[in-house]
Amino acid sequence: MQFKNLRAIREDRDIKQKEIAQFLNVSQNTYSQYETGVIALTAEVLIKLSEFYGVSIDYLLDLTNNPEINR
Repeated sequence: MQFKNLRAIREDRDIKQKEIAQFLNVSQNTYSQYETGVIALTAEVLIKLSEFYGVSIDYLLDLTNNPEINR
């Protein structure tokens, strides 16, 4: 399962996969596989990405089109 919002938010902010991979301390190939759904996103990775982008985990997982974090 590809995560369209995860890829779109990265591209909208002109961030390369390599940069996000370094932030997550994984290889660029591993990060690419997260975006395409080849490798499952762990809770730890989702939390880091949510905090990095300032969006909800539901948004990253394409469960909503609303990027706002509901608290």
